[in-house]
Parts: sequence; C-alpha cells; structure tokens
Amino acid sequence: MDLDLREYSVRTDLAVEAKEMAETAHGGPVQGLSEDVTEEDGIKITRLDVTNEAASRQIGKVKGHYITIEVPGLRNQDTELQEKVSAAFAKEFTAFLNKIGIGSNAKTLVVGLGNWNVTPDALGPLVVENVLVTRHYFELAPDQVAPGYRQVSAVAPGVLGVTGIESSEVVQGIVDRTRPDLIIAIDALASRSLERVNTTIQIADIGIHPGSGIGNKRRGLTKEILGIPCIAIGVPTVCYASTIVNNVFDLMKSHFNQEAGEGKQSQTKQIMGLLTELSENERLGLVKEVLDPLGHDLIVTPKEIDEFIEDVANVIASGLNISLHEAVTPENVASYTH
Repeated sequence: MDLDLREYSVRTDLAVEAKEMAETAHGGPVQGLSEDVTEEDGIKITRLDVTNEAASRQIGKVKGHYITIEVPGLRNQDTELQEKVSAAFAKEFTAFLNKIGIGSNAKTLVVGLGNWNVTPDALGPLVVENVLVTRHYFELAPDQVAPGYRQVSAVAPGVLGVTGIESSEVVQGIVDRTRPDLIIAIDALASRSLERVNTTIQIADIGIHPGSGIGNKRRGLTKEILGIPCIAIGVPTVCYASTIVNNVFDLMKSHFNQEAGEGKQSQTKQIMGLLTELSENERLGLVKEVLDPLGHDLIVTPKEIDEFIEDVANVIASGLNISLHEAVTPENVASYTH
C-alpha cells in the first residue's frame, strides 16, 4: 500500500507534525528544513524554517518560518505555568517579529477567526476580547498616549456560515480603510496527536486559511492576498476520530509489549495480527477507509474544552500584549486582561 501524505495533510495544521510524517515516510531527514529545539521548565520550543520548495512539497507546508511551543502541563490549569508560557510566548513572538522585519511601531490588526458559538472554534474571538486595543486613542487623542504603546486594533469577523461573508473579505475591507502594517490572525487548528491538543501554540509567517483544519479550502489571509505581512497563531483544539483510533493501535501495541515482556513480542502479533506490520500511514489509510463511508470520521475535542480554551486564549492574549506594547510587562500584564 503506497499512500500519498498529501491526502492526509488536512489532519494536521502543525508544521512539526507534518515534518515528523515526512521523515517517517522518507526514512530520514528532509532536505531544506532547518530546526532548532530548546526545552526549559516544561516548555518545549521548536523553531522550524522551511527554506525551499522541495521541502515545502515534502511536508505539505508553505515555505516560511514556524515556531511551535509545546506545554503538556497547560491542561493542568496551573496559573504559575500559564504565566511562564505567556512570557515565553511573548519572548518568541518579539524575536519572530524582528526576524521577519516588523518594526516596534508597526500598526497591527489582530483578527480572531472562528465561531464564538462553538467552544473549540472560539479561540480567536476569546483572544480578541483580551487584546489591548489602542488605535482609537491614537486617532482621537494622540497627544495623550503614553510612550510604550503602539497602534493595535482587533476584530472577530465571525464565520461564513453565520455572516454570509468570507472572513478574508471582511479583513480586506478593514485593511483598505485602516491601513495596518501587520495582521495577526488567531485560529483553532487540527492536530494528529492527542497529546498536542490544547497544549501547543504555533506561530507562522505564512498567513492562514480559515477552516483549513477541518478540510475547508477557502480564500485565506495571506500577504499575497492582503498586501501586508500576515502572522498566524494557532492552537490545535480538535483531532479526527481516525487519528484517535490510529493512536490507540500504538498504545495497545506498547501495552501488550510491556505485559508480555522482552522476547515475547510474538504475543502482541497474535493479538493484533497484521496491524503490527503496517506503517502508521498505512494504518491511518485503513482506518479512514473503514470510517469514511459510515460518516464516523468525526472531529473530536476533549470534554474539558471550556476550561482549556479560556486558559490558552488568556495565555496568547497576555503574550501578545507583552510583545506588542513595551509598557506591558509580565509583571503588570494581568491588569490588561479579563
């Protein structure tokens, strides 16, 4: 069975996962990828640069810069850890802006994509609620604005099914009238790993396509379309049922191997049969083949999503406030969020 990874690209919006899949499929590192990984205080940061078109095609991600912040402890609702993640996010985001040439006074439009009526998709609107917006002060009373702030505006344009208008069209109109220098788009993503759901934040300079995590291919928010740099910030809040089933095979295999002990892995094969000999992508293809005709390849989110989404939205909003405004620091950032 020879599966094309592009068929499954919709299952993950994370560049690190796409890289892992490509390396597994090709049996080694992908040429044209530059990776730097650091880990401290339970916060793992992966900086991935896709430097050429060949690498872009292999992993199914647009050429550009990607930062992934993984914090498994975010699910524990640890306030101290959340503050550390906000500070780490702010530091990485500030460095990211410098890397792509965005100045400290660049006028910024924050766009919260998603449907505020659907909890796993409400990340963008929740972040917008807590972003420190200042553009109106610069417009109405510029002489009274204290040093250390920049022009920031924010909007949650809703979703096509609610408004009847593409998010990209709404943002294009705002860009034409307000002339920002930078767009920051926040959206919920899909992951192929249960461990990364609600524990991972991705930053990328490639823009964003609303609905891409659930397979919708529509007009995006990108520099090519809008004419200004577009940074995407996303958190995986859902994964597919087929992904869960596929992961369960690995967990079962590991469990049976531990139960049998070393040298008795034949017992695992007796229980799981030929599934032990299939590659991950082959298993995923088999699971999809079984579930799709039944309409059972559901999009799944954890039952604690209400708490998770509030926490991670606050982490991102706090990090953005610190990185966009010099006057906001990790010590006083709580004064600017709900």
